[in-house]
Amino acid sequence: MKALKFTLSGNSAFFKDNVINTVYLTYGNIHRVALLGMFGAILGYGGYGKQTDMLNKKKKKSDDYPYYPEFYEKLKDIKISIVSNGENGYFNKKLQTFNNSVGYASKEEGGNLIVKQFWLENPSWDIYILLDCDEAEKLAEYIKNKKAIYLPYLGSNDHLANITDVEIVNIEEKKNTESEAIEIFSMVKANDVSDKKENVFSVDSNTKRDDIYRYSEYLPVALSKELNQYIKEKITITNMSVKLLKEFYYKVEDKNIVFY
Repeated sequence: MKALKFTLSGNSAFFKDNVINTVYLTYGNIHRVALLGMFGAILGYGGYGKQTDMLNKKKKKSDDYPYYPEFYEKLKDIKISIVSNGENGYFNKKLQTFNNSVGYASKEEGGNLIVKQFWLENPSWDIYILLDCDEAEKLAEYIKNKKAIYLPYLGSNDHLANITDVEIVNIEEKKNTESEAIEIFSMVKANDVSDKKENVFSVDSNTKRDDIYRYSEYLPVALSKELNQYIKEKITITNMSVKLLKEFYYKVEDKNIVFY
């Protein structure tokens, strides 16, 4: 089997987490929906603001719910694996404060809105796309040939995305045995590994290591069809040996990864 691999990076990134509104937080890593949005921009697919146009093309009424934005409708079945290049899966965050002084930005006196956002600093991920469908093949052609209908960015247009080290790699599908503990280099859903009670997040007893880490965060993995809101799941990044509950994983070079 084959997959497209590339490194996605930037000077900064902002993936808005709507937890509080006084200060805008960012997710700690890029998530699947944000990646699909970026891929949709590269291929020229419509986003949330173009849903009415998409319905008109399909000769549907604007109240003909539920429906997805075009990029998600076309790309939701693409299988993606994300490997964080941050130290211990983590990137530093820095608070940015700036003014939005357009007249309609705020009802405050002077029409000036003070915006506070946390940005990721120098983020980088290795992205794998399984080449098992037409949309994945189309996306691979665009990325390999450095083509894009719209510029890709990391969460918002303040954060241009760098796509480098593009290549097609061979991957081997491996059938999982739950009795085997393996190291997964990519992000993995916490529900797809055994729980702590079985003591599966453990280091090989024959290997002494002082660099063990485990990072977890609730990240968007899909959109709800009714309201297009994020569906979140707990995602884990770890270099510990785990018992995987998924039926298959994939080996690329010397790394084990999983696709979603």
